[in-house]
Amino acid sequence: MIRYLNKDPIPHYKAGMYGGKFLPMHKGHLYCVETASKLCDRVYLILFSGGAWERLERELEDRDIYSVESRWKKVQEVAKRFNNVYPVHIDVSECILPDGREDLDAETPLVLAATDTERFDAVFGSEPVLYAPYFERAYPWADYVIVDADRKEVPISATMIRHELSEEEAKKWIV
Repeated sequence: MIRYLNKDPIPHYKAGMYGGKFLPMHKGHLYCVETASKLCDRVYLILFSGGAWERLERELEDRDIYSVESRWKKVQEVAKRFNNVYPVHIDVSECILPDGREDLDAETPLVLAATDTERFDAVFGSEPVLYAPYFERAYPWADYVIVDADRKEVPISATMIRHELSEEEAKKWIV
């Protein structure tokens, strides 16, 4: 079930999952992690690396904040800010189809294996159109909690940081 924060009643969850490529980790991501941590006993903060999107962002390779190592370090640092957030790193490079697209269905077992200590009952994100169909198929038992889809609380996206803002402006939003 899709639930919108500040519109729908949101129950307290035993375990939640929030994943992304975090290219880069920014204040909007941090807001989502903070929200998930308040609504769950346990939150898995998952860094996905090796995906098709990394191949599309080749111009970022020379900037350290976009390296897998830097992003993993940042995910770990963010997780340490909360007593119930646990960092997980999943390399999805084996899930690339011959045409270069990413096979999200092939990623599902990797997520389930990485979070098998307890089944999460909520997935957090801010992209209802892009991910809702996949999450409903991959995790039918879990609610998809949409946090700040309109970017009202934190008016930023990683795409804006990478492509629209100057490096100086971007620094204001990067965690």
